[in-house]
Amino acid sequence: MKFVLLWTDLALWLMVAAGVGYALRVRALAHLRTTWRRVLRDPVAASAGVVMALFLLVTLVDSVHLRRALETADGSTVYDTRTLSALDLLLQRQIAMREVSYSLPLGTHGFNKESVVDAQGQAGRDYPRLKFGGAHLSDPATQWAADVAGRAALGLAGGLGIAALLVALTAAALARHHHGWRHALADLAADRTFYPLRAVLVTLAVVLLLAGPAVALMPHYHVFGTDRTGNDVLVQALKSVRTAFVIGALSTLATLPLALLLGVLAGYYKGWVDEVIQYVYTTLSSVPNVLLIAACVLMVQVFFDKNPELFETAAERSDLKMLVLCLILGLTGWAGLCRLVRAETLKLRELDYVQAATAFGVGDLRIMARHIAPNVMHLVLITVVLSFSELILYEAVLTYVGVGVDPTTSSFGSMINLARAEMSRDPVVWWSFAAAFGFMVGLVLAANLFADGVRDAFDPKARSARPRVFVRRGAPDA
Repeated sequence: MKFVLLWTDLALWLMVAAGVGYALRVRALAHLRTTWRRVLRDPVAASAGVVMALFLLVTLVDSVHLRRALETADGSTVYDTRTLSALDLLLQRQIAMREVSYSLPLGTHGFNKESVVDAQGQAGRDYPRLKFGGAHLSDPATQWAADVAGRAALGLAGGLGIAALLVALTAAALARHHHGWRHALADLAADRTFYPLRAVLVTLAVVLLLAGPAVALMPHYHVFGTDRTGNDVLVQALKSVRTAFVIGALSTLATLPLALLLGVLAGYYKGWVDEVIQYVYTTLSSVPNVLLIAACVLMVQVFFDKNPELFETAAERSDLKMLVLCLILGLTGWAGLCRLVRAETLKLRELDYVQAATAFGVGDLRIMARHIAPNVMHLVLITVVLSFSELILYEAVLTYVGVGVDPTTSSFGSMINLARAEMSRDPVVWWSFAAAFGFMVGLVLAANLFADGVRDAFDPKARSARPRVFVRRGAPDA
């Protein structure tokens, strides 16, 4: 095996390292620790954070790439041109279960009639048996229902067992502060813990109860069916999670340098500096984003087509195109955050502590770095979390119109684009669209709910009136 480091892999792992560093900083600073504790004590935000963490786990597993070694006749070693990820290796059986064309979820026969020859040698048109889906059944008509129900029940039992184990381990960890294991279990059930552990455990239990049957059925069936080329739709949906995370996270981070720098400069200096910066982002905002992004992406595409020697594999080419798309989205989407930072800076520069620093002769750069920038970061953080979900949806729209990620890259937008023509046929091929829609809604909804919790904690003035149904009365260390 040869380890391959793609550009987006490097960016994602650097982002994870930055997140770990920020967590250590939060732990060291009391005011940040208190604010984030308020986020984690919100049951809805905590549950949404668990869902986002699971999506992030899939993304990181799919961000470890390698190429297999191949032996040649003379004994030398060459490497396969296909770049695989750790997720590809985990799903290699499902990837290899490629059918001829469409098949229904959990189906045993193809979706389209073909010319087949029966056991008596008679030719006719019928729905052919799938090569992999339900291939272990000798008589699908009588065996399919019992086999699917049995495997799904086994998966449910496994998921329920893991969920029960998580509850037991959590109760054991809380036993010291809740006067024994039984009292800890009762406090968990009544939601009397400092953090909303009941909501977290319920979220994990639901995920396990959904994933258990899918894992049990995947080796023998296509759980979400297959697409036009016979590829497993569930595998495509899982592979699309990484694309959504890359687009959402990296594009959002790409907006920060320009938005923060220009917003602070415009609000602090005012005058002609403010007018120039306002003119720039007003002009940028007047250009339709889709046209601007499409023009940039097409120019990059032409450059890649004219210089194929720059890329050793197709995966490196599509990966760099996705990174460039993230940069384009960031460079064309900073105007909104810049306006917010400018407005907040205009307010902050008139406060007493900034005026005092100016009176004592503190330099402008030091004032902006020490007094202005830290006090606008709550707006930046809230906007970043909210923009994450917007950019995931934006990628789907761009790919749908043909100016998004490379066609060889799995994404929710490409799944929807491929399913577009099939939604009008009779009978309707609905499962590819439904899988992309379900996964995308799950990720975007989790991001939005988590963003609500972050906004409520970091901006008390905009705190929502969402009622807190459960009251927890546990000890602070529980």
